[in-house]
Amino acid sequence: MTASPADLQAHPQNDLKIDRPSVTDGAALWRIARDSKALDLNSSYSYLLWCRDFAATSAVARDGRGEPVGFVTGYVRPDRPRTLLVWQVAVDDAYRGRGIAAALLDGLVARVGGEYGVTSVETTITPGNTASERLFGAFAERHDASLEREVLFPTRLFPDGPHDPEVLYRIGPLSP
Repeated sequence: MTASPADLQAHPQNDLKIDRPSVTDGAALWRIARDSKALDLNSSYSYLLWCRDFAATSAVARDGRGEPVGFVTGYVRPDRPRTLLVWQVAVDDAYRGRGIAAALLDGLVARVGGEYGVTSVETTITPGNTASERLFGAFAERHDASLEREVLFPTRLFPDGPHDPEVLYRIGPLSP
């Protein structure tokens, strides 16, 4: 079952809170990304910078002790200021299957939509990443938005060895 941010807060057994990341969360986000085994892992430095410079367009799920157990990072595209590009989504293995990724995505898009006027979401997904394909497909359905796919970066553009193509998912317009 997909949980909304309100659902997560309404069930004390989940004991999770969704908010903005801070610089002190950077190491935990790096660890969650590393342990996901599905994401391209960036340097730990990049997660620290992300938590500093893009906290307003990112979200973190915290357990009852305040420790990050999931995150979504994103930014508003400079050339398309009504589009949120979702960079990475990951949930700690022990917390998967609880609807946390969907709640993070819904909560972030609602917040960024209100603050920045975002009306569409983009992300890239490598073929075969069924969890992300399902997450963003279900997001489009929940928001009654169209979903378009096209290859954004073909394999040949990646200089650092074999890399699957990155397929761009465009979702929108989003219902208010």
